[in-house]
Amino acid sequence: MNNYLLIDFGSTYTKLTAVDLNAEAILGTAKSYTTVETDIMTGYEAALVELKATLAAKGRPDLEFDRKLACSSAAGGLKMVAIGLVQELTAEAAKRAALGAGARVLQVFDHDLTRRDIEKIAALKPDMLLLAGGTDGGNQTCILHNAKRLAEAKLPVPIVVAGNKSAMDDIDDLFKEAELIYSMSDNVMPKLNVLNVDPAREEIREIFMQRITHAKGIHTATGMIDDILMPTPAAVLKAAELLSKGTDLEDGIGTLVMVDIGGATTDVYSICDGEPTQPGVTQKGLEEPFAKRTVEGDLGMRYSALSLKEAAGSKRIRAYLKDDLADVDAACRHRSLQPDMIPQSPEERHMDEAIAKAAVALSVERHAGCLESYYSPMGVVISQLGKDLGNAAAFIGTGGVLVASENPKAILQEGLYDQETPTSLRPKSPAFKLDQDYILSAMGLLSQDHPDTALRIMKRHIVTL
Repeated sequence: MNNYLLIDFGSTYTKLTAVDLNAEAILGTAKSYTTVETDIMTGYEAALVELKATLAAKGRPDLEFDRKLACSSAAGGLKMVAIGLVQELTAEAAKRAALGAGARVLQVFDHDLTRRDIEKIAALKPDMLLLAGGTDGGNQTCILHNAKRLAEAKLPVPIVVAGNKSAMDDIDDLFKEAELIYSMSDNVMPKLNVLNVDPAREEIREIFMQRITHAKGIHTATGMIDDILMPTPAAVLKAAELLSKGTDLEDGIGTLVMVDIGGATTDVYSICDGEPTQPGVTQKGLEEPFAKRTVEGDLGMRYSALSLKEAAGSKRIRAYLKDDLADVDAACRHRSLQPDMIPQSPEERHMDEAIAKAAVALSVERHAGCLESYYSPMGVVISQLGKDLGNAAAFIGTGGVLVASENPKAILQEGLYDQETPTSLRPKSPAFKLDQDYILSAMGLLSQDHPDTALRIMKRHIVTL
C-alpha cells in the first residue's frame, strides 16, 4: 500500500484526489460544497462518500490511505495586509511575498502609518500582517515608526517582520513589550530592486499552518487528516513551478501562464523570467519573480460576480454572449446570492462562459507587463514594466467553469495578445491546456514528498486542447 488522499478545502468546493504512488495513477476524484459556515467536515464527508463510490466501482472498495494531506482557501483563505516604505519598492516586495505564500492581499500601506491607517487595518480584519520597509542598512525611520504604531494598536493578529535588518533588534524589543504575536524573517528587499521573498513566504506558510487554520475552524479536520500544509494558491503555485521547470529526473513543459477561475477570485500564475523580448526595450521597475502569482478579488464566478460585472461592463459580457438583450446584471446578482449555483440550462452555461471570458481577459491583462514610451534627448525610449509573457509555451486553465465548458479553449483565448492593445505583453501563441480533473492543488501537495511522481501525473492528466 502506498496511497495518498489529497484534499483541497476550497472557497466554494472541497475537492478530494486519491493517488496510487506505486502505479503513479489517480484512482479517483470527488467534490462537494465547502461547508465552512457550519462544520467544514460535513462537506469533506460528503465528498469522501462520492470518492469511495468511485473507488468501489473500480474494484477498490476498502482502499486505505497512508497519508492524508490538505490545503485550504476556505473562509476567505489567508487574508493579509502588507506594509512597506515606498509603494513601488518595499511595499510592492511585501505584497509579492504575501501573494507568493498564497495570500489574498486586502490592502498595501506605504510610508508612515497614521491612526486612520491603523483603523483601516483593524476594519479589514486580516489574518496576518507583513511589515517591511527599507533596504538593509538603509532607512530605519519608517519601519520603526510603523512598528511603534502596531505595538500601540495591539492588533490580535500575527505579524511577520521582513524589513531592514538594522531595525530588527528595536522592533523585537517593541513587539515583546507589547506582547504581540510576531516572527522575524529576512528582508524582502535587502538591496534596491533586489527581491528576497522566499524566507518571508515560508514564514507566512508556517504561521498559516500553526494559527490561521485553527482560527478558521479548519483545525477540526486535523483529527482525520495528517496535515494542512499550505493555502490552496500556494499549492497551485508549487504545482505550476514543478510542471514548468521539471526535476532532476523528469523534464518540465517549459514556460507557462496559468489561470485559475474560482467562485471568489481569479488567480493568474506565470512561470518565466518575463524579460524584454523586443529589441530596444529596457526593463523598468522592481525585478519580477520567476514564479509569480496575482489574485484578482473582484473577478469571480459567484461571490464576486457583481464586482466582475462592474469591472468588465455589461456591454462587454453581452458581446461575448452575442445577445444585446441579455440581462447581465440579474445573472450576476443571482450568482453572487447563490454561490453554489450549477448551470442547468444552455442559457445559464453560456452566461457562465461569457463571465469567464471577461475574468480571463481582465486578470491576464492585469498580470502581464506593459510597454511605456517617452521622449528623451536620444529620441523615443521604450521601457517594460512587469513581465513579458509573449513567449509562454503553454497557457493552462483550471476551474469549474472551464472543466464544464464545451469549448474551454475559447475562454482561454481571451487572455491572448491583442493587436488592438499592443502595449499589453500577454501570451502570443501558446499551447492551450486544461486541468480537467482539478489536480493542480493536489499535485502541489504531493510534490512535497514525491515531486517526480507529481510531475509525471500532471503531464498525463493536464490535456492539450
